[in-house]
Amino acid sequence: MGQLGFQELFVIFLIALLVFGPKKLPELGKSLGKGIREFKKATEGLKQSWEDQMRDTESSVKDIYADIDSDPSMTGPVYKDEEAEAGIPEVVAAEQPAAASEPVTPKEKG
Repeated sequence: MGQLGFQELFVIFLIALLVFGPKKLPELGKSLGKGIREFKKATEGLKQSWEDQMRDTESSVKDIYADIDSDPSMTGPVYKDEEAEAGIPEVVAAEQPAAASEPVTPKEKG
């Protein structure tokens, strides 16, 4: 739905004038203006609240990343520094525990 042109607004005004009368029309316009102002104020408050929440979340995530980067006891993949600086991280494989039992062989059919 596009913007209302002059002709459409004029027709709406005439219908409102016929339905409500000339005495009630200014009062309706005033209350409509107040309603629009309150709606804008509420949406601005909601928008500001959303932006504040997003900023708080971003700072929390940055704090978590800083904690992970500064704590060497964190487990996970280890990257070689030279390759990470080049933009191509290489994961260094962790040592695998030795097998405690002998390997299982398939049974022969009978």
